[in-house]
Amino acid sequence: MAVQELRQRHSQALGEMAEQLEQARRGKGVWEKTRLALETEVSELRAELSNLQTTRQEGEQRRRRLESQLQEVQGRAGDGERARAEAAEKLQRAQVELENVSGALSEAESRAIRLSKELSSTEAQLHDAQELLQEETRTKLALGSRVRALEAEVAGLREQLEEEAAARERAGRELQTAQVQLSEWRRRQEEEAGALEAGEEARRRAAREAEALMQRLTEKTEVVERLERGRRRLQQELDDAIMDLEQQRQLVSTLEKKQRKFDQLLAEEKAAVLRAVEERERVEAEGREREARALSLTRALEEEQEAREELERQNRALRAELEALLSSKDDVGKSVHELERARRAAEQAAGDLRTQVTELEDELTAAEDAKLRLEVTVQALKAQHERDLQGRDEAGEERRRQLAKQLRDAEVERDEERKQRALAVAARKKLEAELEELKAQTSAAGQGKEEAVKQLRKMQAQMKELWREVEESRNSREEIFAQNRESDKRLKGLEAEVLRLQEELAASDRARRQAQQERDEMADEVANGSLSKAAILEEKRQLEGRLGQMEEELEEEQSNAELLNDRYRKLLLQVESLTTELSAERSFSAKAESGRQQLERQIQELRGRLGEEDAGARARQKMTIAALESKLAQAEEQLEQESRERILSGKLVRRAEKRLKEVVLQVEEERRVADQLRDQLEKGNLRVKQLKRQLEEAEEEASRAQAGRRRLQRELEDVTESAESMNREVTTLRNRLRRGPLTFTTRTVRQVFRLEEGVASDEEAEEAEPGSGPQQPQEPDGPSEAQPQ
Repeated sequence: MAVQELRQRHSQALGEMAEQLEQARRGKGVWEKTRLALETEVSELRAELSNLQTTRQEGEQRRRRLESQLQEVQGRAGDGERARAEAAEKLQRAQVELENVSGALSEAESRAIRLSKELSSTEAQLHDAQELLQEETRTKLALGSRVRALEAEVAGLREQLEEEAAARERAGRELQTAQVQLSEWRRRQEEEAGALEAGEEARRRAAREAEALMQRLTEKTEVVERLERGRRRLQQELDDAIMDLEQQRQLVSTLEKKQRKFDQLLAEEKAAVLRAVEERERVEAEGREREARALSLTRALEEEQEAREELERQNRALRAELEALLSSKDDVGKSVHELERARRAAEQAAGDLRTQVTELEDELTAAEDAKLRLEVTVQALKAQHERDLQGRDEAGEERRRQLAKQLRDAEVERDEERKQRALAVAARKKLEAELEELKAQTSAAGQGKEEAVKQLRKMQAQMKELWREVEESRNSREEIFAQNRESDKRLKGLEAEVLRLQEELAASDRARRQAQQERDEMADEVANGSLSKAAILEEKRQLEGRLGQMEEELEEEQSNAELLNDRYRKLLLQVESLTTELSAERSFSAKAESGRQQLERQIQELRGRLGEEDAGARARQKMTIAALESKLAQAEEQLEQESRERILSGKLVRRAEKRLKEVVLQVEEERRVADQLRDQLEKGNLRVKQLKRQLEEAEEEASRAQAGRRRLQRELEDVTESAESMNREVTTLRNRLRRGPLTFTTRTVRQVFRLEEGVASDEEAEEAEPGSGPQQPQEPDGPSEAQPQ
């Protein structure tokens, strides 16, 4: 019973372990779902973050928090994986226990087979004993019939005792010998009854032992059935473990797919990082080009300002010289009109130059304003670009670190998954081999169980037949005992009747002797004549009557004696037949006694074997009980650990749910921020487009300013050339004035025409410059010089 309780407790512990394993599997599935959901959300966040590269520091901090939470969730997933590994170890321990239980089941089956063989041998011996008992009952029935025949013969002996008057003494001696033989026969019959009682007691013992063996067989069958149920339960657990292995295999395949997706995402992220680096380099190059262009524009403007100032100085110098020339004229009044006309032409040219200078100043102011605007926009763009580049650099560096970390984690997870997959494949092969062995053992156990059930049914049928035969033998034995008691009573009555007949015979002998003596006395008295005749006649009649009566009685006694002699002879014959039958019964009882002793020896041997088996079974049961107690203690410790882990996993799940809610809220907030950032990005894109248009306009204005600068430079060169020529002419005029009166008209007219042709050539150069670029100022050719002539 203790072993059964321990087995029940062990089965309950295994059931609880299976339930806890199922709960751990469900918790692991929940963890996997949450981990997958978080991974999908993190991948979405990463995609959004990759699309939103212009996010601010707050988004980065939130993303870092999310990644830290993701790492915590991954740590929890790792805890779930470790819990799964521990559950797999527990499953392996349960499989080891299943192997131990299957070994105990095989031992119990072999023991049951051995006990069934011993039970079959005891049943065979019991069958032999029952056959012997049946033979004894048949002999007792024959003895009962013979006793009834003896009763009939004793009834005839009563008639024969009446006829045994003549052979009374011989009959008495023979009767004494018959009484001695009868007492011997009674003693032997009592011994046979004792032997029968001993055989009945042995049969009872054999029946009790058969009942004990049947009870033990039923207990063994119950143990076998319990072990079969345990085997089925363990088979179901093994099937569940195989299903879990398939699920783990599917999970490994899904993880491999996720790994490939993650590698693809990693490659995309690397490509995005490279694109971002290229974009940064391109933007930096554009910034450098814009800075160089702005510097060139500033230099050009400074040069234009310096040239304008120089031109103004030269113009003032020319005006002073012209006024000096006009004031220093002497008698040359003839050409006043020409000089006045030349002066007006020079003033007109100076006015044109002033208007051009004012226009150039306006253009320069516009260019300066555009330059300032461009500088402001360039500085803003530069600062924005630097911030963007810094943010991109930080985001790229952080993403690179994260990607490197994720890559390392993914490689570690991939290695772990490979190891787990290899372990799972090895465990699957081992489980398949154990499953095949268990199937073979279950088939053998099923066959053994079927054979044991068949033998049990046969034994039950044989036991029913034995019980029926035992009941029949018990009823026949009771009938024989009743017949024996009746025959004893009849024998006692016959003995009393024989004694009574002997007494009557002795009384009749005495009466006969007395009558003969009286007759002799009467004859003597008659002979002596002492009595009277009448008295003598009366006495004679009386004596004759008495003599007739006595003769009749004597005849009856003789007939009775003859009958008694006949019956005595018959009784002697019957006693001889009874003695032969009694010897046969003695030999049969000796055989029965030897069979009973053999049965007792076999029963003692079976008891010794049963004792040995019980001792061995107790020792093995003690060992198995100790092993089961240790396993039970381990299972209880594992259950406590599982309960603690389940409590911790529940807490972790609740924390994960809480953090998942927080992550969901943060993700929603991030999405709102991302939408805002998208709006800001669109606005920034529009602003960048506007700035690009403004930059293009500024570039066009700068190109126009550059064209005006070139034109001014050409005009400045023309003015310098004209000033040099005028200086040369002034010097020549001064020399001529010192020498004598000279004509002034030709030179002044030539100078005026040269100035007009220079202005016209400058205007044509300005008109042709936007399409053909800068051109060299054309020198006045010969016809222009000859035109005044």
